[in-house]
Amino acid sequence: MSEPSTEFRSFVPAKSDMKEFTIRALLIGLVMCVVLGAANAYLGLKAGMTIAATYPAAVIGMALLRIMKGSILEENFARTVGSIGESVAAGAVFTIPAFVVLNIWKFTPETMLSEYATAAALMILGGILGIMFVTILRRVMVEDPSLPFPESVAASEIHKAGQRGPDAAIQLFKAMGLGAIIKLMDGLGIFNSSNNFQVMVGRVKESFVRLGLNADSDKIIGGGITTISAPAVTPAYIGVGYIIGPELGALNFAGGVLAWGLFVPLLVFFLGPHMIDSYLVSHNNDSLAAWAALTGHLYRYIVRPIAVGGMLVGACFTLWKMRKNLILGIKRGIADVQKSAVAHEATDRTQKDLSFKVVILGITVVFALMVGLYFYFTNMWIGAILAAVVMLVAGFFFAAVSGNLVGMIGSSNNPISGLTLATTVVAALTMVIIGVKGVQGVAAVLGVAAVVCVSSAVAGEMLQDLKVGHILGGTPSKMQIGDIIGVILAGLVMFFPLYILHNSDLASNPATGGFGGPNLPAPQAGLMAALSQGIVGGEMAWPLVLVGIALGISLILIRVKSPMLFSVGMYLPLETTFAIFIGGLIRGLVDRMSARRKNNDAQKARVENAGVLTASGLIAGEALMGLFIATVAFIKDQMGGEAKFWTVGGFETIAPWLALPIFAVLAFYLIYVPLSKAGKADEPAPPTAIM
Repeated sequence: MSEPSTEFRSFVPAKSDMKEFTIRALLIGLVMCVVLGAANAYLGLKAGMTIAATYPAAVIGMALLRIMKGSILEENFARTVGSIGESVAAGAVFTIPAFVVLNIWKFTPETMLSEYATAAALMILGGILGIMFVTILRRVMVEDPSLPFPESVAASEIHKAGQRGPDAAIQLFKAMGLGAIIKLMDGLGIFNSSNNFQVMVGRVKESFVRLGLNADSDKIIGGGITTISAPAVTPAYIGVGYIIGPELGALNFAGGVLAWGLFVPLLVFFLGPHMIDSYLVSHNNDSLAAWAALTGHLYRYIVRPIAVGGMLVGACFTLWKMRKNLILGIKRGIADVQKSAVAHEATDRTQKDLSFKVVILGITVVFALMVGLYFYFTNMWIGAILAAVVMLVAGFFFAAVSGNLVGMIGSSNNPISGLTLATTVVAALTMVIIGVKGVQGVAAVLGVAAVVCVSSAVAGEMLQDLKVGHILGGTPSKMQIGDIIGVILAGLVMFFPLYILHNSDLASNPATGGFGGPNLPAPQAGLMAALSQGIVGGEMAWPLVLVGIALGISLILIRVKSPMLFSVGMYLPLETTFAIFIGGLIRGLVDRMSARRKNNDAQKARVENAGVLTASGLIAGEALMGLFIATVAFIKDQMGGEAKFWTVGGFETIAPWLALPIFAVLAFYLIYVPLSKAGKADEPAPPTAIM
C-alpha cells in the first residue's frame, strides 16, 4: 500500500491558466495602494503607528472583483498591490519628516521640486530594493515548514472563505463613511475634537519649596499654570486604541500621564516664575496664552528629548527581546542566499520568479543611483560610496531579517523602527569616521535610513503576500511586477500627503504647526532626527537624552511590556494617548461582553474580525477626510486666503460640549457593530484578522 503524498499543493493548481494579472485587478490594487498608503501616512504622523493594510485590502479587493466576476487569483493580485502602499508610507513617515524637522528641507514652493524628486527617489529605490532582495530569498522562505506565516495563512483563508461575501466590505465602507463624516464635522467647527484646560500648579511667584527645616533655609520660588488635555474625539485615535487593545493602550497612555502629569507640571512650577515675564511681553500680556506657549516649549524642548532617550532604549530592548528570532533570521537569511544561488530555474507557474539576471541588474542600478543621490547629499565620492555600501549591506541584511520575522510572527509585529534605528546609528558612525559632518553628513544618514526603512518594510510585506500567493496558487513573478508598479506609484504620490499636511498645519498654526508639532508629532522621525543630528552634527541635549535612557532602563527593570510604546506615549500629545487609551477600553469592554454572552470561539473570532474591520474603516475614513481638509486649507493659503477649512457659524459656544455626544456615537458604534456580527453558535469559525 503506497503512502499518501506530502507534496504541497496550492489552492489553484499550478497548471491552471486562471486570470490573475489583469488591468482591472491592477487598477483596483493601485487605487488601494494610494488610498491605504495615504491613510497610513496620516496616521503615522499623528499617532506614531500604522495599521496593517492586508485585511482591508483583501476585503475591498474581493468585494469589487466579485461584482466583476473576478477570480481568486485576481483578488490575491489586487490585495498584494493594494497592501504595499502601507509599507512605503511607514518608511516615509518614519524618516522623511526628519529632513524637515532639522531644516534640511524647507517644504516651500521654491524647494518643492528638488525635495519631491529626492523623497520620491528614496522611497522608490528603497521599495524596489526590498522587492529585489525578497525575490532572491522567496522560494526557500515560503517553502520553509518552520516558518508558520500566521498572517499569510489568515489572509489566504479570508480569500478562500470569502469573508461572508460583500457583508464585510459593506461594513468597512460604512465605518469609513462615519469616520469621514465625524472628521468633516470637526473641520467645519460643528464640534471641537480637541479640548484643553489650564490648571494652576501652586500660585505664581507665591508658592515655594523650602530647602531645609528652618525658617531661614533657602527656598525656591515656584508656581505656574499648566495645560491638561481631554481625550481627542477622533475616529482614528479611538480606532487605533481599539485595534491595539486595553493593555497596550494603557501603556501608551501611561507615558503621556508621566509627561503631562509629572514632568511638565514640575517644570512649569519651578521654571515658570522665572520665564513667564518674557512670554507675557511677546503675547501682549495675555496670561493664559503666555502660559500655554511656555508649557508647550517646556514640553517640546525638555520633555521630548527625555522621551527620545526612552525610545532609544525601547527600540534596542525590542531587538534584544527578539534576539533569538533575529539570530535565527540572520542564519536563515544566509542559508537562503546560499540555497537560492544553486536553485534550479522553476518550470511550474507557481514557482516562477523574476529572472535572476533582472534582479542582479536591478540591485546594481539601484546601487549606482544611490551613489549619485548620496553624492548629492555629501558632495564627497568616498562618503557617497560608503553610504551606498552601508545602505546595500544593511538593506539586504534587514530584508532577510524582516522576511524571517514576518514568517515567524507576522508583519504587524515587525520592528521596522528598531531596524531603522540600528541603520541610523551605523550610518551616522560611518559618516563620523570618514569625516562627513554637519548638514551634509546628517542628510546622508537620513538618506540611508529612509532607503533601509522602506526596503525592510516592503520586504516584510512582500514576503507575507508571496506566502499568501504560494498557498492560493499565485504566480510570484506577476506579484513581484505588480508590487514594483505599486511601489513606484506610492513613491511618486506619498510625498504630497506629507507636504500638504505639514504646510496646511504650519499655515494654520505658525508658532507650533508642522512636523514635530502637537498636530503632527511624527515620533519616529523625531527620534531619527535627534540621533543623526546628535551623532553627526554634534547638536543634541545629551543630558536630557541620558535621563530618558535611565528612564527606559528603569522601565525594563520593572518589566514593562513595551518601553518603546511607553516612551512614544511621552512624545505624543496627551489628547492622542488619552483617546487611544479610551479606544483600548472600548475593546476590552467588547471582549468582556462577548465572553459574558458565552460566545464560543467561532463567535468570538467573528466579533474580533468585525471590530478590527470597523476600527480600520473609521481610521481610513478620518484619514482621507483629514487629507481633504488639509488640501483645502493648503490651496486657500497658496491663493492668498486664510489657511483654514470652511466653517459653519453658530456652534462656537457649544462646540466643546458637542464632543460628548460624538464620542458616545463612536463608542456605541464600536461596541454594537462587532457584537452584532457574532452570528450563530453552529456557524463555522472564520479566519482571524491578525493585525
